Amino acid sequence: MPFEIGVMTFGELTEDPVTGSLPSPRQRVRETIEQAQVADQAGLDVFGVGEHHRTDFVGSAPAILLAAAAEKTERIKLTSSVTVLSSEDPVRVWEQFATIDLLSAGRAEIIAGRGSYTESFPLFGYDLKDYADLFREKLDLLLQIRDRNPLTWSGRFRAPLAEADIAPRADGGTIPIWVGVGGSAASAISTGQLGLPMALALLLGPLTFHEQTVQLYRAAAAKSGHDAYALPISINAHGFVGRTSQGARDTMYPYFARGMMDNNHQRGVGLRLPRAAFDAQSSPGAGLLAGSPQEIIDKLLTYHELYGITRAIIQMGFGGMPQKQHLEAIELLATEVAPVVRREVAQSEKSMT
Repeated sequence: MPFEIGVMTFGELTEDPVTGSLPSPRQRVRETIEQAQVADQAGLDVFGVGEHHRTDFVGSAPAILLAAAAEKTERIKLTSSVTVLSSEDPVRVWEQFATIDLLSAGRAEIIAGRGSYTESFPLFGYDLKDYADLFREKLDLLLQIRDRNPLTWSGRFRAPLAEADIAPRADGGTIPIWVGVGGSAASAISTGQLGLPMALALLLGPLTFHEQTVQLYRAAAAKSGHDAYALPISINAHGFVGRTSQGARDTMYPYFARGMMDNNHQRGVGLRLPRAAFDAQSSPGAGLLAGSPQEIIDKLLTYHELYGITRAIIQMGFGGMPQKQHLEAIELLATEVAPVVRREVAQSEKSMT
Protein backbone atom coordinates (compact mmCIF):
# COMPACT_ATOMS: atom_id res chain seq x y z
CA MET A 1 0.00 0.00 0.00
CA PRO A 2 1.25 3.56 -0.67
CA PHE A 3 3.16 5.19 2.18
CA GLU A 4 1.31 8.19 3.63
CA ILE A 5 2.75 11.24 5.38
CA GLY A 6 0.80 13.86 7.27
CA VAL A 7 0.74 16.39 10.09
CA MET A 8 -1.43 16.84 13.16
CA THR A 9 -2.13 19.34 15.92
CA PHE A 10 -3.90 19.51 19.27
CA GLY A 11 -4.24 23.28 19.03
CA GLU A 12 -2.39 24.08 22.24
CA LEU A 13 -2.31 27.64 23.55
CA THR A 14 1.23 28.32 24.73
CA GLU A 15 3.04 31.52 25.60
CA ASP A 16 5.72 32.23 22.99
CA PRO A 17 9.09 31.79 24.75
CA VAL A 18 10.67 34.40 22.46
CA THR A 19 8.06 37.18 22.38
CA GLY A 20 6.04 36.38 25.50
CA SER A 21 2.77 36.66 23.55
CA LEU A 22 -0.11 34.23 24.01
CA PRO A 23 -2.23 33.44 20.95
CA SER A 24 -5.98 33.89 21.28
CA PRO A 25 -8.26 30.88 20.77
CA ARG A 26 -9.58 32.57 17.63
CA GLN A 27 -6.06 32.87 16.23
CA ARG A 28 -5.26 29.22 16.95
CA VAL A 29 -8.38 27.82 15.30
CA ARG A 30 -7.80 29.95 12.19
CA GLU A 31 -4.15 28.83 12.10
CA THR A 32 -5.28 25.22 12.33
CA ILE A 33 -7.45 25.53 9.24
CA GLU A 34 -4.62 27.28 7.38
CA GLN A 35 -2.27 24.42 8.29
CA ALA A 36 -4.73 21.94 6.79
CA GLN A 37 -5.04 24.03 3.65
CA VAL A 38 -1.27 24.33 3.16
CA ALA A 39 -0.75 20.62 3.85
CA ASP A 40 -3.37 19.78 1.23
CA GLN A 41 -1.99 22.16 -1.40
CA ALA A 42 1.59 21.01 -0.81
CA GLY A 43 0.67 17.36 -1.31
CA LEU A 44 0.58 15.70 2.11
CA ASP A 45 -1.75 12.75 2.64
CA VAL A 46 -3.27 13.25 6.11
CA PHE A 47 -4.22 16.10 8.44
CA GLY A 48 -5.23 15.39 12.03
CA VAL A 49 -6.71 17.30 14.95
CA GLY A 50 -6.57 15.85 18.45
CA GLU A 51 -8.94 16.19 21.39
CA HIS A 52 -8.26 17.85 24.74
CA HIS A 53 -10.72 19.47 27.16
CA ARG A 54 -8.75 22.26 28.82
CA THR A 55 -8.44 26.00 28.31
CA ASP A 56 -4.83 25.63 27.12
CA PHE A 57 -6.07 23.74 24.03
CA VAL A 58 -8.62 24.69 21.36
CA GLY A 59 -9.17 21.10 20.20
CA SER A 60 -12.11 20.12 22.39
CA ALA A 61 -14.29 19.58 19.28
CA PRO A 62 -12.01 18.13 16.57
CA ALA A 63 -14.95 17.20 14.35
CA ILE A 64 -15.92 20.87 13.97
CA LEU A 65 -12.37 21.88 13.07
CA LEU A 66 -12.12 19.01 10.59
CA ALA A 67 -15.44 20.00 9.03
CA ALA A 68 -14.08 23.51 8.53
CA ALA A 69 -10.92 22.02 7.06
CA ALA A 70 -13.01 19.91 4.69
CA GLU A 71 -14.32 23.09 3.09
CA LYS A 72 -10.80 24.47 2.58
CA THR A 73 -9.15 21.31 1.22
CA GLU A 74 -9.60 19.02 -1.77
CA ARG A 75 -7.74 15.74 -1.40
CA ILE A 76 -6.09 15.34 2.00
CA LYS A 77 -7.52 12.79 4.45
CA LEU A 78 -9.00 14.33 7.59
CA THR A 79 -8.63 12.42 10.84
CA SER A 80 -8.99 12.87 14.55
CA SER A 81 -5.42 12.42 15.74
CA VAL A 82 -7.29 11.07 18.70
CA THR A 83 -10.96 10.82 19.54
CA VAL A 84 -11.19 10.09 23.28
CA LEU A 85 -13.82 7.44 22.66
CA SER A 86 -14.04 6.35 26.30
CA SER A 87 -15.77 9.62 27.24
CA GLU A 88 -17.69 10.11 23.98
CA ASP A 89 -21.00 8.78 22.72
CA PRO A 90 -20.16 6.51 19.75
CA VAL A 91 -23.47 7.37 18.08
CA ARG A 92 -22.59 11.06 18.10
CA VAL A 93 -19.00 10.35 17.01
CA TRP A 94 -20.31 8.43 14.02
CA GLU A 95 -22.81 11.15 13.10
CA GLN A 96 -20.14 13.84 13.24
CA PHE A 97 -17.51 11.99 11.23
CA ALA A 98 -20.01 10.72 8.69
CA THR A 99 -20.98 14.35 8.16
CA ILE A 100 -17.30 15.25 7.66
CA ASP A 101 -17.12 12.37 5.21
CA LEU A 102 -20.00 13.81 3.20
CA LEU A 103 -18.50 17.31 3.26
CA SER A 104 -15.11 16.01 2.14
CA ALA A 105 -16.32 13.42 -0.42
CA GLY A 106 -15.06 10.44 1.55
CA ARG A 107 -11.92 11.75 3.28
CA ALA A 108 -12.86 11.30 6.95
CA GLU A 109 -11.09 8.95 9.35
CA ILE A 110 -11.18 8.30 13.10
CA ILE A 111 -8.31 7.43 15.42
CA ALA A 112 -10.03 6.17 18.56
CA GLY A 113 -8.12 6.25 21.83
CA ARG A 114 -8.57 5.72 25.54
CA GLY A 115 -7.20 9.16 26.40
CA SER A 116 -3.81 9.82 27.98
CA TYR A 117 -5.20 13.14 29.24
CA THR A 118 -8.13 12.23 31.48
CA GLU A 119 -9.90 15.55 32.08
CA SER A 120 -12.81 14.52 29.85
CA PHE A 121 -13.88 11.67 32.16
CA PRO A 122 -15.17 13.74 35.10
CA LEU A 123 -16.32 16.45 32.67
CA PHE A 124 -18.76 14.04 31.03
CA GLY A 125 -19.63 12.05 34.11
CA TYR A 126 -17.46 8.95 33.75
CA ASP A 127 -15.48 7.16 36.44
CA LEU A 128 -11.80 6.52 35.74
CA LYS A 129 -12.11 3.11 37.36
CA ASP A 130 -14.06 2.11 34.25
CA TYR A 131 -11.26 3.40 31.96
CA ALA A 132 -10.60 0.13 30.09
CA ASP A 133 -14.18 -1.16 30.07
CA LEU A 134 -15.51 2.11 28.68
CA PHE A 135 -13.18 1.95 25.72
CA ARG A 136 -13.88 -1.70 24.92
CA GLU A 137 -17.64 -1.23 24.99
CA LYS A 138 -17.66 2.03 23.06
CA LEU A 139 -15.29 0.77 20.39
CA ASP A 140 -17.54 -2.26 19.92
CA LEU A 141 -20.54 0.02 19.47
CA LEU A 142 -18.73 2.36 17.05
CA LEU A 143 -17.64 -0.58 14.88
CA GLN A 144 -21.17 -1.99 14.85
CA ILE A 145 -22.58 1.41 13.85
CA ARG A 146 -20.08 1.51 10.99
CA ASP A 147 -20.97 -1.97 9.79
CA ARG A 148 -24.77 -2.08 9.99
CA ASN A 149 -27.87 0.09 10.07
CA PRO A 150 -30.40 -0.09 11.66
CA LEU A 151 -28.74 -1.42 14.82
CA THR A 152 -29.88 -3.24 17.94
CA TRP A 153 -27.30 -3.14 20.74
CA SER A 154 -26.99 -3.07 24.52
CA GLY A 155 -24.17 -2.44 27.01
CA ARG A 156 -23.34 -1.12 30.48
CA PHE A 157 -22.57 2.53 29.87
CA ARG A 158 -25.33 3.90 27.65
CA ALA A 159 -28.98 3.28 26.86
CA PRO A 160 -29.66 0.28 24.59
CA LEU A 161 -30.48 0.69 20.92
CA ALA A 162 -33.44 -1.06 19.33
CA GLU A 163 -33.46 -1.06 15.53
CA ALA A 164 -31.89 2.40 15.74
CA ASP A 165 -31.52 4.29 12.46
CA ILE A 166 -28.15 6.06 12.80
CA ALA A 167 -27.53 8.66 10.13
CA PRO A 168 -26.01 9.95 8.00
CA ARG A 169 -24.13 7.06 6.48
CA ALA A 170 -20.60 7.60 5.17
CA ASP A 171 -20.05 8.92 1.67
CA GLY A 172 -18.29 5.73 0.56
CA GLY A 173 -20.24 3.40 2.81
CA THR A 174 -17.61 3.21 5.54
CA ILE A 175 -15.07 5.25 7.50
CA PRO A 176 -11.59 3.93 8.41
CA ILE A 177 -11.31 3.49 12.17
CA TRP A 178 -7.82 3.27 13.66
CA VAL A 179 -6.95 2.59 17.30
CA GLY A 180 -4.39 4.81 19.01
CA VAL A 181 -1.90 2.80 21.10
CA GLY A 182 0.68 4.33 23.40
CA GLY A 183 2.62 1.20 24.29
CA SER A 184 0.15 -0.88 26.32
CA ALA A 185 0.53 -4.58 25.52
CA ALA A 186 -3.18 -5.17 26.15
CA SER A 187 -4.12 -2.38 23.73
CA ALA A 188 -1.88 -3.77 21.01
CA ILE A 189 -3.28 -7.28 21.43
CA SER A 190 -6.93 -6.23 21.42
CA THR A 191 -6.39 -4.02 18.36
CA GLY A 192 -4.74 -6.90 16.52
CA GLN A 193 -7.55 -9.28 17.48
CA LEU A 194 -10.05 -6.87 15.94
CA GLY A 195 -7.96 -6.51 12.78
CA LEU A 196 -7.99 -2.71 13.05
CA PRO A 197 -5.23 -0.34 11.89
CA MET A 198 -2.95 0.75 14.74
CA ALA A 199 -1.66 4.31 15.28
CA LEU A 200 1.41 4.21 17.50
CA ALA A 201 2.02 7.29 19.65
CA LEU A 202 5.64 8.08 20.50
CA LEU A 203 6.32 11.17 22.59
CA LEU A 204 9.90 10.66 23.77
CA GLY A 205 12.13 7.63 23.89
CA PRO A 206 14.16 5.36 21.62
CA LEU A 207 13.13 4.76 18.04
CA THR A 208 12.79 1.05 18.96
CA PHE A 209 10.27 1.82 21.74
CA HIS A 210 7.37 0.06 20.00
CA GLU A 211 9.11 -3.13 18.81
CA GLN A 212 7.25 -5.37 21.26
CA THR A 213 4.00 -3.44 20.69
CA VAL A 214 4.12 -4.25 16.98
CA GLN A 215 5.09 -7.87 17.57
CA LEU A 216 2.17 -8.41 19.95
CA TYR A 217 -0.22 -6.66 17.57
CA ARG A 218 0.77 -8.79 14.59
CA ALA A 219 0.77 -12.03 16.57
CA ALA A 220 -2.72 -11.31 17.90
CA ALA A 221 -3.96 -10.37 14.42
CA ALA A 222 -2.59 -13.55 12.86
CA LYS A 223 -4.02 -15.71 15.65
CA SER A 224 -7.44 -14.13 15.01
CA GLY A 225 -7.31 -14.92 11.31
CA HIS A 226 -6.27 -11.51 9.95
CA ASP A 227 -3.48 -10.89 7.45
CA ALA A 228 -1.15 -9.35 10.01
CA TYR A 229 1.25 -7.79 7.50
CA ALA A 230 -1.55 -6.23 5.46
CA LEU A 231 -2.85 -4.20 8.39
CA PRO A 232 -1.84 -0.51 8.32
CA ILE A 233 0.39 0.84 11.10
CA SER A 234 1.12 4.51 11.70
CA ILE A 235 3.77 6.24 13.76
CA ASN A 236 2.53 9.50 15.30
CA ALA A 237 5.41 11.53 16.71
CA HIS A 238 6.59 15.06 17.42
CA GLY A 239 8.96 16.71 14.98
CA PHE A 240 9.97 19.60 12.79
CA VAL A 241 11.64 19.88 9.38
CA GLY A 242 14.16 22.63 8.67
CA ARG A 243 16.62 23.41 5.92
CA THR A 244 19.48 22.17 8.10
CA SER A 245 19.74 19.87 11.08
CA GLN A 246 20.97 22.60 13.41
CA GLY A 247 18.45 25.12 12.15
CA ALA A 248 15.55 22.72 12.63
CA ARG A 249 16.52 21.91 16.19
CA ASP A 250 17.31 25.50 17.11
CA THR A 251 13.87 26.52 15.85
CA MET A 252 11.92 23.66 17.42
CA TYR A 253 13.58 23.44 20.83
CA PRO A 254 12.35 26.56 22.68
CA TYR A 255 8.74 25.99 21.62
CA PHE A 256 8.76 22.24 22.23
CA ALA A 257 10.36 22.72 25.65
CA ARG A 258 7.79 25.37 26.56
CA GLY A 259 4.96 23.12 25.42
CA MET A 260 6.30 20.24 27.52
CA MET A 261 6.34 22.56 30.51
CA ASP A 262 3.01 24.35 29.98
CA ASN A 263 0.77 21.79 28.22
CA ASN A 264 1.83 18.55 29.86
CA HIS A 265 -0.53 15.75 30.90
CA GLN A 266 -0.77 16.83 34.53
CA ARG A 267 -1.68 20.47 34.47
CA GLY A 268 0.63 22.65 36.50
CA VAL A 269 3.31 19.95 36.67
CA GLY A 270 5.40 20.44 33.57
CA LEU A 271 8.21 18.32 32.22
CA ARG A 272 11.54 20.14 32.09
CA LEU A 273 13.46 19.26 28.94
CA PRO A 274 17.07 20.51 28.85
CA ARG A 275 18.60 21.22 25.43
CA ALA A 276 21.00 18.28 25.73
CA ALA A 277 18.09 15.90 26.35
CA PHE A 278 16.20 17.35 23.38
CA ASP A 279 19.22 16.90 21.10
CA ALA A 280 19.56 13.31 22.29
CA GLN A 281 15.89 12.70 21.51
CA SER A 282 16.50 14.07 17.99
CA SER A 283 19.47 11.77 17.30
CA PRO A 284 19.22 8.90 14.77
CA GLY A 285 18.39 6.33 17.44
CA ALA A 286 15.64 8.33 19.15
CA GLY A 287 12.01 8.97 18.28
CA LEU A 288 11.72 12.72 17.58
CA LEU A 289 11.45 13.54 13.87
CA ALA A 290 13.44 16.78 14.09
CA GLY A 291 16.09 17.73 11.59
CA SER A 292 16.91 18.38 7.95
CA PRO A 293 14.84 16.82 5.14
CA GLN A 294 17.44 14.07 4.68
CA GLU A 295 17.45 13.26 8.40
CA ILE A 296 13.66 12.96 8.43
CA ILE A 297 13.79 10.77 5.31
CA ASP A 298 16.36 8.50 6.91
CA LYS A 299 14.42 8.20 10.17
CA LEU A 300 11.09 7.50 8.47
CA LEU A 301 12.71 4.79 6.36
CA THR A 302 14.19 3.32 9.53
CA TYR A 303 10.73 3.33 11.13
CA HIS A 304 9.38 1.58 8.04
CA GLU A 305 12.12 -1.04 8.11
CA LEU A 306 11.74 -1.61 11.84
CA TYR A 307 7.94 -1.67 12.19
CA GLY A 308 6.60 -1.99 8.65
CA ILE A 309 4.69 1.29 9.09
CA THR A 310 2.54 2.51 6.22
CA ARG A 311 1.94 6.03 7.54
CA ALA A 312 3.68 8.74 9.55
CA ILE A 313 1.90 11.71 11.10
CA ILE A 314 4.12 14.40 12.61
CA GLN A 315 2.93 16.78 15.30
CA MET A 316 4.78 19.91 14.23
CA GLY A 317 4.71 23.29 15.91
CA PHE A 318 3.97 21.98 19.41
CA GLY A 319 4.38 24.70 22.01
CA GLY A 320 3.00 27.56 19.97
CA MET A 321 5.57 27.84 17.19
CA PRO A 322 4.84 30.91 15.02
CA GLN A 323 2.67 30.10 12.02
CA LYS A 324 5.26 31.22 9.46
CA GLN A 325 7.84 28.66 10.57
CA HIS A 326 5.15 26.02 11.02
CA LEU A 327 3.85 26.43 7.46
CA GLU A 328 7.39 26.45 6.03
CA ALA A 329 8.04 23.12 7.76
CA ILE A 330 4.82 21.66 6.34
CA GLU A 331 5.94 22.71 2.86
CA LEU A 332 9.38 21.12 3.35
CA LEU A 333 7.82 17.91 4.62
CA ALA A 334 5.52 17.74 1.61
CA THR A 335 7.99 18.71 -1.11
CA GLU A 336 11.36 17.36 0.05
CA VAL A 337 10.61 14.51 2.43
CA ALA A 338 7.36 12.86 1.35
CA PRO A 339 8.20 12.19 -2.35
CA VAL A 340 11.51 10.52 -1.46
CA VAL A 341 10.04 8.37 1.31
CA ARG A 342 7.13 7.28 -0.88
CA ARG A 343 9.49 6.36 -3.72
CA GLU A 344 11.96 4.48 -1.50
CA VAL A 345 9.21 2.52 0.25
CA ALA A 346 7.54 1.63 -3.07
CA GLN A 347 10.85 0.43 -4.53
CA SER A 348 11.61 -1.58 -1.39
CA GLU A 349 8.23 -3.29 -1.48
CA LYS A 350 8.51 -3.95 -5.21
CA SER A 351 11.89 -5.64 -4.78
CA MET A 352 10.38 -7.97 -2.17
CA THR A 353 7.59 -9.23 -4.46
